[in-house]
This record gives sequence, structure tokens and C-alpha cells, in this order.
Amino acid sequence: MLLVPPQVAPFQPPRRTLLGPGPSDVYPSVLAAQAKPTLGHLDPLFVGMMDEVKALLQYAFQTRNEMTLAVSAPGSAGMEACFVNLVEAGETVIVCRNGVFGERMRQNVERVGAHAVVVDAEWGKPVDPQAVEAALQAHPQARFLAFVHAETSTGVRSDAQALCALAKQYGCLSIVDAVTALGGIELRVDDWGIDAVYSGSQKCLSCVPGLAPLSFSPAAVEKLKARKTPVQSWFLDQTLVMGYWGNANGSKRSYHHTAPVNALYALHESLRLLAAEGLEHAWARHAQQHQLLLAGLTELGIEFLVEESGRLPQLNAVRIPAGVDDAAVRTALLNDYNLEIGAGLGALAGKAWRIGLMGYGARRENVALLLQALAEVLRR
Repeated sequence: MLLVPPQVAPFQPPRRTLLGPGPSDVYPSVLAAQAKPTLGHLDPLFVGMMDEVKALLQYAFQTRNEMTLAVSAPGSAGMEACFVNLVEAGETVIVCRNGVFGERMRQNVERVGAHAVVVDAEWGKPVDPQAVEAALQAHPQARFLAFVHAETSTGVRSDAQALCALAKQYGCLSIVDAVTALGGIELRVDDWGIDAVYSGSQKCLSCVPGLAPLSFSPAAVEKLKARKTPVQSWFLDQTLVMGYWGNANGSKRSYHHTAPVNALYALHESLRLLAAEGLEHAWARHAQQHQLLLAGLTELGIEFLVEESGRLPQLNAVRIPAGVDDAAVRTALLNDYNLEIGAGLGALAGKAWRIGLMGYGARRENVALLLQALAEVLRR
């Protein structure tokens, strides 16, 4: 006997203003791009668009790395792709942990059977290069240095350039989480010597969620090719995926998986918009909107969790004022103003709000709406 089908109406989401830690507001033209006719994932026209996505990602990352692509899964899969492809069982990885996503790096290291040497920093503080160098000196067998450039859980920026220089000095490959960094703050993969970097489509790129930009340096590619054991994830094995994304020699594309065709249309459009604006202009816009938010929150008596030198302009972690009900405020903003901000994670749960000004969301009118709405809700 067949089950009775559920009676379900078409889903009609409300129009929210997304000022949390992600996803961010999506550009209207990006949403429109996703609605274009679906092509086959090996259609010559679609393959040509993939080549443009690759070139646009190379611009966004500021790299000439041939292995630059978008993993067909969210940023967490980009993280896993880096570790399962590059790190083998028994190897040592220095992992910097100053928030939730540094801890996820550690878990990835241990899941591949490698040894994680953790360099901890206080939540709300950048990674300390001196502590990292001490760990590198104490563990000369280390093959990798892994850290989060823009820690989404705390709103902290660490000095990626300095940390990658240390990795090179001590003969390590660097693995960098740029999920919240890409498109929002300065990021120069080639100039800083980053070996493996991953991001997400739903943060400062203001694309739909579900794709993970990724880039491997030539040194990282050599490490991948020299593996003694197969990559334990078939889907994330980049030696197979690159056969689909194509190589410099123009070889025929090999089928690996059915790519999320319409989501890649959306990524193409969001990267095209970033290129049209220009990276330096995008970085400056995020910084300018952060300053407007800072001034307004200061008037409301709300303090930032992170010292000015280490703050992310696109992810603002602020202390919840004493006596204020965290969940009640966020619920009122969502229900009364269709406005979303984020709760604190881990050790900051109930103690902090995370306010995102990312990509299309980093606009003056959004800052003004948030400040007015927050002021009214706090007065209640």
C-alpha cells in the first residue's frame, strides 16, 4: 500500500536581512543567475563557464595556482579536502586554535590518523606568531602549519602573512581557513606563500551556500602526488576532481560527479561582481561599514569582544550587555524586523552576538537598520 502524500504548499521564505555569521544577503543578480536554464555538467558551454570561474577565483585568491577550483560542497568540505588530500597518517601538524574552527582543524588532523600539536590562543585574540614558532622549533618533524585567517566564531583576524612565513622558514606547508576572509579583507595567496587555502561561497562572496573555493600551490600539489596511500575520501580526492575542472594542457574533461550546475552559475556571477568592484574597493567597503557599525554600537554602550588591531570588519563579535536576554533580543530582531544576527559559539554562547557585514550585506542601509532595530529592542 502506498503512503498518502503530505499536503504541502509551496515554500515562500520571507525576505530577511541577513547580518549574522553567514549566509549573507545574496546579490539579486546572483539569485537570478541560479534560475537560468540548467545545462549538462559536461556541456561545452558549461565547461567554458567553469574556466571563467577558475580564472575569477584565481583573481579573488590572488594566485596563479593551476589547482584552483570550487568544491561541490560547503566550506567545511573545503577544509576536509585540504586535510584528507595533503596529510597522511603519522604526520605531524601544528594546529592553531583560537576559536571553534581551529578546533575543527584539529579534529580533521586526528581523523586522518595524524598527530596534532595544538597552539592555543585565548578566544578573542589572534594567533601568537611567537607561540607558533616555539611549537615549530619543538617539533621539527612537523610537515604542516594550519590556522584560521578570519575566525568566524570570535571575529578575530590572525596575521596570515607572518604565519605562512614561519611555515616556510621551518619547512612546513601552510593550510589556511579563509572562509570568512575571501572578498572581505586582504588575502594574497601567492605573495604570502599560502600552500592550501579554502573558503565558502556564502560569506563575503554573497553567493548561495554550498560551494567551497579551494586552491593548492605547486608545492601542495607535489605533496599530494607523492602520497604513499590513496586519499581516503573518493569524492574529495582532488587528483580525480582536477580531471573534471581541467588542466593547463587543455585535456578533455573526465566525468567525476554531477556538478551543482546552477549553484556554479551563481558563483560565477558573484565572482564577476567582485572583479567588477575590484578587490581593494571591496576590502575598503567592508572596513568603512565596520566603522559605521562601531560608532553606532558605541553610542548604544555595546562593547566589542576583540581589540581593534585584531578585529574583522566583516564579522563583528560584541559583548551582550549585562542583564540582556540574548535569545529574546535575537528573536525580536528576527520576528519584528526580519533581521538576523548570530549567537555566540562555544565558550561565547550567551555572552556575545556576532554581526556580519559581508559582501552584499556590507551596506550603509543595513547598518542603519540594525542600529535602529537594536536600539528599539534594547529599550523594551
